[in-house]
Amino acid sequence: MEITDVKIRKIMSEGRLRAVVSVTIDDMLAVHDIKVVQGDERLFVAMPSRKDENGIFRDIVHPISPSARKLFEESILEAYEKQLAMVEAESEDPDSDDLV
Repeated sequence: MEITDVKIRKIMSEGRLRAVVSVTIDDMLAVHDIKVVQGDERLFVAMPSRKDENGIFRDIVHPISPSARKLFEESILEAYEKQLAMVEAESEDPDSDDLV
């Protein structure tokens, strides 16, 4: 399995939810609505889920093995950190068009 694309769909700065992400696997399968969540000690990745008839949230899709989970989490968090750095750099960079 290869993660061939990670798209940061939305970044949030308030609350525990930090981002909503889509991942493409082997250029063949897309998984949407993966969440980057700020936990008590670190960021973590929450897979898409829905509430069942008993009110319990169940993952719709999830990695089976610890190594697959690690691959997902590392890839998603790396893309998230890159996107945050890019957004911060853009906000600090003065607009060169204003110098005309």
